[in-house]
Amino acid sequence: MTPDSPQPAADPVRIGIVSISDRASTGVYEDKGLPALQDWLTSALLNPIEFEARLIPDEQERISATLIELVDAGCSLVLTTGGTGPALRDVTPEATLAVAHKEMPGFGEQMRQISLQFVPTAILSRQVAVIRDQSLIINLPGQPKAIAETLEGLRAQDGRPGVPGIFAAVPYCIDLIGGPYLETRDEVCKAFRPKNAVRPARTA
Repeated sequence: MTPDSPQPAADPVRIGIVSISDRASTGVYEDKGLPALQDWLTSALLNPIEFEARLIPDEQERISATLIELVDAGCSLVLTTGGTGPALRDVTPEATLAVAHKEMPGFGEQMRQISLQFVPTAILSRQVAVIRDQSLIINLPGQPKAIAETLEGLRAQDGRPGVPGIFAAVPYCIDLIGGPYLETRDEVCKAFRPKNAVRPARTA
């Protein structure tokens, strides 16, 4: 390819986003999880995204069935929000682990590390991440602000990166399980890959 040649288009990606809430799913209040996930992913990724959105109650079998449905539909990444605390109705981690082929504990560990910068009750969160087939499934917090913080990470007062967000590791993880090549906007979240796994930078 010459310097003047047009760059190939970024790989399209199908992403499942799932908001888990008894009250939002029955219309008691407006769901804010799905818009927060969609807005952040749209701002962070250069790839064309096809979203598969679901708003469902805190029911373990329903959650597991939804995750399987999204994986089977070709979603390379599935992000859930809600249902990860210690309350009796919080069963998202159990439902996620029930469909897992591999567990990826580092994601949950880092999310709690980020949240601990703000509240000591972060140790009560039970987010997990797993691989099913060629899909990465990650449980995220329930609040839009916390969703962005855990995905994007925290910056120091001078603007430099502070605590890394979990999404920096997502593109390479999806590479390793045979998914599309995710390209991020560095100003939002710079993906990390080993040098031998990096494609030429895109300018758009």
